[in-house]
Amino acid sequence: MRNRTQSSSSTRGKLGGWAVNGFSRAWLAAISIAVQPAIINEAKAQNMTAETNRVFELRVYHVLPGGVPAVVAKFRDMWAKLLDKHNLKVVGSWEGEDNTFVYIVAHRNREDAKRNWDAMRADSEFLAIKKSDTADKAIDKIDSTYMAPTDFSLIR
Repeated sequence: MRNRTQSSSSTRGKLGGWAVNGFSRAWLAAISIAVQPAIINEAKAQNMTAETNRVFELRVYHVLPGGVPAVVAKFRDMWAKLLDKHNLKVVGSWEGEDNTFVYIVAHRNREDAKRNWDAMRADSEFLAIKKSDTADKAIDKIDSTYMAPTDFSLIR
């Protein structure tokens, strides 16, 4: 008869293996979803010329400790819809380990980015959400950087 320690240790090993297996499968699924559009669009990307002015905007929200879940929820439930409404196409968003929330917006060019941001900032829905954000005081500061893709980037 096995003692309790051996039994729980054996169970823990099996559960740990299942957890690693599940995590690995989830990770592979996420990578395949992320990479597949790049592969499918590779032919289109190869046809792009040097005149392409598409830019990406990296936005980093420095969040006060403990505030990231609320910022992510508000982005998912409110901001993402408003950004999309004004042709600000979010291509990805992430939670950082250092109290940050990060997302990238794709723009046709810098002029288009300015026009779309200006239109959104004039929207009454934007003003209401922004007022709510100011009252919540979860965000310490926001950094924004425009980036031009390299000629060998999978996303152009």
